Amino acid sequence: MTADLHGSYWQDIDFPAMLREHPIGDDFTRLATTISRDELRARQNVLFRRCVARAWTTPFYQRLWGNAGITPADITSLDDLPHLPAFGKTELMDSLDREPPFGDLANFVAAPPGGRPPVILHTTSGTTGTPQVLLFGAKTREVQALLLGRLFRFQGMRPEDVVHSVYGHGMINGGHYVREAVTHWTSAIFLSAGTGIETRSVQQVDLMKRFGATVIVGFADYLKKLAEVAREQNIIPGRDIPIRMISGQLGREDRAAISAAWGGATCFDWYGVGDTGIIAGEGPDRDGLYVMEDAHVVEVCDLDTGAPVPPGSPGDLIVTCLYKDDLAPLIRFNTHDVTQVRPGASTIGIDLMRIEGFLGRSDNMVKIRGINIFPQGIGPILDTDPAFAGEFICLARRDPQGRDTLTVIAETTDPQAVHATVAARFADLLKRRTGIEMAIELVPKGGTAAATQIDVRQKPIRLIDERFK
Repeated sequence: MTADLHGSYWQDIDFPAMLREHPIGDDFTRLATTISRDELRARQNVLFRRCVARAWTTPFYQRLWGNAGITPADITSLDDLPHLPAFGKTELMDSLDREPPFGDLANFVAAPPGGRPPVILHTTSGTTGTPQVLLFGAKTREVQALLLGRLFRFQGMRPEDVVHSVYGHGMINGGHYVREAVTHWTSAIFLSAGTGIETRSVQQVDLMKRFGATVIVGFADYLKKLAEVAREQNIIPGRDIPIRMISGQLGREDRAAISAAWGGATCFDWYGVGDTGIIAGEGPDRDGLYVMEDAHVVEVCDLDTGAPVPPGSPGDLIVTCLYKDDLAPLIRFNTHDVTQVRPGASTIGIDLMRIEGFLGRSDNMVKIRGINIFPQGIGPILDTDPAFAGEFICLARRDPQGRDTLTVIAETTDPQAVHATVAARFADLLKRRTGIEMAIELVPKGGTAAATQIDVRQKPIRLIDERFK
């Protein structure tokens, strides 16, 4: 028989220590409003050194840092962080190729027989190729859920709430850890409806009405669609479904429109990726997203050079997860999500870094005639015109003369007889806001669904790049 080197999932977690390092509820508010930047830096350094020690035991970091000429003696504190190479999905996929099927980031092959620690496995969606493996140790998983539960409570979620979630399940991380955050750390009732393909939209609004949902969590695109479905079923948000709070990935979407669609609910944005869980979120002031700096160090770096950008300038968000010291460390992980730091002081006395949230993806950005365009930003611009029905997709093309063009296929509520007028209005609006001319193709409501896959994906497709086919 092999030795029992590890306990169960729950025995692998020191909960009192976890709550001291990452407080929740009133303890978090107290920390966030009283800790000095020097004290915070000292706490971060302790956690960072633990992560570095774990990272050096893995072939992944031995290779990444060794190839850059870095030795263990070169990394002693967070002051050394900017000198370490950043990495992203390319390096993680290379890790999977080197040591299939789990990769060498967690270094499972070094575990003795029977000694592999408890692990939670998820993957990315894999819509563009082989899914990336996401691995979480027991402590890492619970800290990830705690941080999101902390944010929900900070935003106003209460134990008496009924929380309706439209995050997807299956192999992806989102819906599972959102459920864990709510059920483990808020005491609210959780409705795990998932995407429109997991639970049809008509069934979802019926569930919300039946159980009296008061909070919705999810992505803005599907939340807007769900409100439309409710009204089509003569179920009125705010009257038949008493939603008071919405928390999810809102990005640059029109908060007022989403709020109105759900009967005046208060909307909160938050940001994270599958590898890291939540990184930042809005507080009750809704004035930028507060970075959970007791758990993450965030850098915003130039899209081309990787150098730090000044506050207020956009760049790639690079994150170091200070709590991921048990299984798969993430030190200078480039999310390739674009954001910017919000300068100035918090109006509620919280001295944590604030970011603007998700502005687009640098690896989904298109350069059209020298101008960077983020497809996710098209919808919020068109939302200002009442003829826009809320859904769109962009087509990047190259004409026979080698000139790049961008066509926006947009859904409209207006009859075909006035399409030319509406298209001209949309084109003028986009040119004024982005600086380039775009062709507009109008389709009726539902006309982009097959291309965006909004009914089956948490994040609809917003760009089809045909230039290199």
